[in-house]
Amino acid sequence: MHRLQLLALSSNASPSIADAAAHEEVASKVRWALSSVTDKPNYAPRRPMLLPKLVQAMNNDDVSRRELARIIESDPGLAASLFRLANSPFYRISSAPIESLDRAVALLGIEGMRSLVAAALMQPVFKVDGGGFPKFGEVTWQHTLASASASESHAVMLESTDPFAAQLLTLMMGMSTIVVFRIAIDEYQSRRLPPNPKVLMTLMDSQVAPVARQVARSWQLSERVDAALADQSAPQGAKMSSLGRSLQFGRFLGALAVLHQQQVLDDTAVSAALRTGGSLASAYERIWARRAALQADTPR
Repeated sequence: MHRLQLLALSSNASPSIADAAAHEEVASKVRWALSSVTDKPNYAPRRPMLLPKLVQAMNNDDVSRRELARIIESDPGLAASLFRLANSPFYRISSAPIESLDRAVALLGIEGMRSLVAAALMQPVFKVDGGGFPKFGEVTWQHTLASASASESHAVMLESTDPFAAQLLTLMMGMSTIVVFRIAIDEYQSRRLPPNPKVLMTLMDSQVAPVARQVARSWQLSERVDAALADQSAPQGAKMSSLGRSLQFGRFLGALAVLHQQQVLDDTAVSAALRTGGSLASAYERIWARRAALQADTPR
């Protein structure tokens, strides 16, 4: 995660020459603002209106593909975002473009649609001004998508828990990363002080999970979602919930995926990282191989 942050926060700007006290004052102000972020409508993302209905439909085995398509097409913005994602290199599974919701649901199936719909709901939040860090929005979005896919695989293969919840949690963590970044950048800009990447990284390490918990509560998501997000701030070695483990693993594998894609890590480094899973290393390697196979089959 540290190396991913370095990639996201790479910049050609000169490092700040302000003293440490000025940066600590910024960090303190940002932490205060984040303590009640859901009271700040210009930063806190609103719950997508269709989310409760979609969650219910996704978890109901009796809901037909046509019914799911009708729910999605009731929101033109969501449908448009879904088409863009369905035809993107990350998701596209055939050479022929997907141009109808019925075709999207038929090709992707309910499991595939879970991932796609969740991502489409959250995508607008990731359109962010880089604030001097031009790669930040793109790297964070790529990491979030890769993490959501890995969390889903972990939930199914290792935890027997809800894959849609695992994906949604991962997307919320990515979304909260953007919220922390925006508030910090705005605070720096209000002081006309060049942002310090180390301060931004420290804030993201400590604040992203608590912000995600605030947002989840404001969206009235379940207690198990709250528990899984709380797990992300727990001391190393603490016992986690099954969803918490899927979320943590997803973000880990998502970081490996982006760093590998950007040629920061080679195959040997990725293999070494996967082996840190100990007794679970072979399962981690299967999930990585599954992801690599899907990418290899994706038309470009």
